[in-house]
Amino acid sequence: MRRKNPHPKRAENARTVLKVPKGEREELREKEEEPLVLCLQIPPDDDDDEDDEEEEEEEEEEEEEEEEEEEEEEEEYEMDEQTRKEETAFRKGSKRKRTHECDVCEKVFRVPSALAVHMRSHTREKPYECDVCEKRFTRASGLKMHMRIHTNEKPYECDVCEKRFSQSSSLNTHMRIHTNEKAYECDVCDKAFRDSGALTNHKRIHTKEKPYECDVCEKRFRESGHLQTHMRIHTNEKPYDCDVCEKRFRNSSNLKRHVRTQH
Repeated sequence: MRRKNPHPKRAENARTVLKVPKGEREELREKEEEPLVLCLQIPPDDDDDEDDEEEEEEEEEEEEEEEEEEEEEEEEYEMDEQTRKEETAFRKGSKRKRTHECDVCEKVFRVPSALAVHMRSHTREKPYECDVCEKRFTRASGLKMHMRIHTNEKPYECDVCEKRFSQSSSLNTHMRIHTNEKAYECDVCDKAFRDSGALTNHKRIHTKEKPYECDVCEKRFRESGHLQTHMRIHTNEKPYDCDVCEKRFRNSSNLKRHVRTQH
């Protein structure tokens, strides 16, 4: 009859022990202490030389690009459409982060051309002048858009009513007429507007602010457009003429009233 193990846990933890003679134990210990050295012989690959050459060419190209970037930064840039493209390319392609900080407001720019244009907001410098009306601008792009007023160029067309605009921002604002979107709300009276400029002008009703002053009679206005229309009283300018009777008016609203009532 088989005897039961009185200590079952001890049986589970039992390990087999092999007795090794003393001499063999010392030999085994010495072998364990010896370091194991593996020698692997890798056959040469013909593609390694080509990879090294490609890496060297890439490094040379990167060095040339960095030198070109340094030369471009030393030049004086004008912030226009081309410069904005260069700034975008610089931001995407450059591995080194270079920053140019404004000494006045500490705003940071990636390329010196952007900083140069930004500084004009502090110095009020406007180097670009319209040949027609002598109005000045801080950027070449601003002058380019302004010239469309004189050339009557309107490259942006509404897909709904086919009305055309000289600026894309004007088209975006116009589209809210069709969508009835009024995203700008007054904090005082909750009245909503389609664009931020209209909201700014409206809030001056509550603040009684009239920042635009006539140089001739010192009358003040809430909106620059109102001042511009008022100045025609002093200059006697009447840019709006009736197609039927050729009568001229200072503003478009008077012309519309004339056409509606007289013709």
